[in-house]
Amino acid sequence: MPTGSPLDHFRHRLTAALAQALGIVPESIKLERPRDPSHGDFAFPCFQLAKERKQAPPALASEIAGKLAGLEHISAKTAGPFLNFTIDRTELARRVLTAAFDPAYGGGNEGAGKTIVLDYSSPNIAKRFHIGHLRSTVIGMAIRKMCEARGFRVVGINHIGDWGSQFGKLLTALRRYSSEAALDAAAATGTAIEHLHEIYVHYHEDEEKGGDLAKELAAESRKWFLDLESGAENEARRLWKKMTTLSLAEFERIYRRLNVTFTEIRGESAYEPDLAPTVRRIKEAGVTRISEGALVIDVEGSEKPALLQTGDGTTLYLTRDLASVFYRKETYKFWKAVYVVGSDQRDHFRELKLVVKRLGLPWWDDIEHAYFGMMRLPEGKMSSRKGRVVILEDVLDSAVEQVRTLVREKNPNLQHADEVAEQVGIGAVVFNDLKNDRRRDVVFSWQEVLNFDGETGPYCQYTHARLASIVRKSGQTPSAEADPALAGEGAQLLLAIGRFPETVALAAERFEPHLLASATVELAQLANAYYRDHRVLDAGSQQLVAARLALVEAARRTLARALALLGIAAPAEM
Repeated sequence: MPTGSPLDHFRHRLTAALAQALGIVPESIKLERPRDPSHGDFAFPCFQLAKERKQAPPALASEIAGKLAGLEHISAKTAGPFLNFTIDRTELARRVLTAAFDPAYGGGNEGAGKTIVLDYSSPNIAKRFHIGHLRSTVIGMAIRKMCEARGFRVVGINHIGDWGSQFGKLLTALRRYSSEAALDAAAATGTAIEHLHEIYVHYHEDEEKGGDLAKELAAESRKWFLDLESGAENEARRLWKKMTTLSLAEFERIYRRLNVTFTEIRGESAYEPDLAPTVRRIKEAGVTRISEGALVIDVEGSEKPALLQTGDGTTLYLTRDLASVFYRKETYKFWKAVYVVGSDQRDHFRELKLVVKRLGLPWWDDIEHAYFGMMRLPEGKMSSRKGRVVILEDVLDSAVEQVRTLVREKNPNLQHADEVAEQVGIGAVVFNDLKNDRRRDVVFSWQEVLNFDGETGPYCQYTHARLASIVRKSGQTPSAEADPALAGEGAQLLLAIGRFPETVALAAERFEPHLLASATVELAQLANAYYRDHRVLDAGSQQLVAARLALVEAARRTLARALALLGIAAPAEM
């Protein structure tokens, strides 16, 4: 896949030369990155090919090297079973600097003409935004930015959880443990969501007691939800709308702080008019049956049928997701429908795909679950029902305040200090999540989130600010036309900058922001090492100053671009 990387030129030349020397197709050539940078810039391992040809890998490596003499701008040498290649440093600098000064660096066009409908964040109304919601929100936003950079049209949808049987429970809790007047009073002080959360926890505490009380709660909740689903403008609908409005205002405040946006905010309730047509469409396909009064559909590889409608006529999560995916396909003609939803929902999305497949729709396999591991507390799984959560805004506030304290100590004259503290504190929390492989569970730790040393967002942001300071103090405008022979001294930094587009392409293809986060840390480390070992402003000759400034500016631009794709600000001063 073309990546737009300045290293592609060298990779393609090597691939073609190796294919010709070996008499095989270029597509079968797999180049690697040497673990030790001193060995070269690309490596070709000979193990598999040597096995097929019944040769010793070192002997095959030497044989291939002998056929590659005179390869322009690339030198080859053997290291046991590996054939390693090093790019001419002047040519490397010329191509990387030219590419990195392009404002669109890191972008590509492999997504041209393709639409991705991306479902991310999607919290439930009437619940406080806790640290567990962070993962879907920031992973989804990073995926959106990376895919857009690679030319895809991305429709970002916040599928708000504003429907379902839990709202019958919430309405029951409001009437039993509180009142509308108390909710209005809480709203006036900005604590409406906390109030709703408290009564929701109270409901579940009583429910767990069992006995007659639990039966009463279940019956009352079922009645409220039936009223809500009736379509009538009744008391249930009126109270539900109020809770939804209060919740959306709370969410929007958090999204502004995280710099998270959506193309469309559309709750489950928006599909209410589509539920009956969806059920009818599935029935007419002739794939449903009645089981114990409920409407079900048998799906491939599952002993239990998928439940579409209960015996009393209420819909379920699966029904609403079917209605929404039909809407998304018909409205946006998506190439992929991607759900950034926790790993605990893998069975649900497998079932969703298989129902679509059972309906004979050819795009069933275009539905993709980009699942992420769960955020857990040291004492176990988070639970809104049990009130065992860490409120996200408390984490953000703590991170920002810690940065504000550090700024006062180390740079008391910094202009816009509060703005920088917000940017760096939020960046710390977001990067701490994105640096993890999204598929793995994460144990929340206050100490880790508020640790700004090492491979962190603030470290990358500080490196960007340091690079910006060097350029600012120079009083010059760095140029990609600087002498590449002199800039070539920063070969490892040039290579890290040069790999940026292919990293973005791979991270977008796999929906894996942590690949970009890791590369961002590496870029920051190499940039720090470069300006530690090479004096820039007093380098000596004007030509050398210009060359080093060009490399510093190329690193700064690439670092800013990487942070932006991760949804993190890049302050010019810290």
